[in-house]
Amino acid sequence: MLGAIIGDIVGSVYEFHNFKTERPEEVDLFNAAARFTDDTVTTIAIADAVLNDRGYAVAANDWGNRYPWAGYGGGFARWLAAKEKKPYNSWGNGSAMRVSPIGWAFETLEETLVQAKRSAEFTHNHPEGVKGAQATAAAIFLARRGASKQEIKSCIEREFDYNLDRTTTEIRPDYRFNESCQRTVPEALVVFLESEDFLHAMKLAVSIGGDTDTLACIAGGIAEAFYKGVPPELAFFAEKRLDPPMKAVLSAFRDKYLKQ
Repeated sequence: MLGAIIGDIVGSVYEFHNFKTERPEEVDLFNAAARFTDDTVTTIAIADAVLNDRGYAVAANDWGNRYPWAGYGGGFARWLAAKEKKPYNSWGNGSAMRVSPIGWAFETLEETLVQAKRSAEFTHNHPEGVKGAQATAAAIFLARRGASKQEIKSCIEREFDYNLDRTTTEIRPDYRFNESCQRTVPEALVVFLESEDFLHAMKLAVSIGGDTDTLACIAGGIAEAFYKGVPPELAFFAEKRLDPPMKAVLSAFRDKYLKQ
C-alpha cells in the first residue's frame, strides 16, 4: 500500500506537466513540490475500511471530506458533496488508484476480486471501473503470493482482456492524459512488467506521461508487492508528506497485513 502512496506523491508534480523521456533514469523522484493527492486520500480510506470493518463508502466519504482540496475528479467531488450517496457509473481510474489495500488484505484471489468490486462500485459501478479495480488488486495479490511476472501477465490478460504485449517505448509517443481505467490500468501494468525494481518502476511510470500520479500509484502498488518492499529513501520522502492520521492508518495496516 505504501508503494501506491509513493507513486501518487512522486507523480503529483508531473500530472499536468508531463516529463516524457526515453531515458527514465533522468526522472527526478524527489521533487520538493511533491505532495499527496486524492489517490492517497482514497487509498487510506479503503485501508481504514478494511482495518476497522467500516463500509467502503462510509470511509471514503469520511476521508474525502477531511481533504476537500486533494484534487478529486468531478464525479467523486459531487459524490462527496451529495446528501444521498449513489454510484455514478464511472469508468474512471479512481477505482484502481484506491484499491491497493484490497490486494494485501485477503487470503484468496476470489475474495480479493469480490472485495475489489465492492471497493469500486459505491462510485465506479461501470463494468470498466470495476474491471480496473479488480485487475489491479489481482496483480497485487498474485505478486505478494510470489507469482512470476509471466504468471501475473497471463492471469490479467486471460481474466480481464487487457493488452499487455506493448512496451513503454511503444506507449510513450502517443500517450496523453487520460482518466479512464481503460487507458491507465493496462499502461501501469506494462510499466510494472517492464520494470527492473521499484525505483525503476516509478521512473518508467513518470516517463510515459499521462495521468502520472495515478499511473505511478497503480504501478507502485503492484511493484511494492512484487519486489517485497520499497526503497527506504522513497518511503521516508513519502511518509514525511503524510498527516499523522494517515500515518496511523498506514502503520496499523502494515502491522496487520504486511508483516504476516
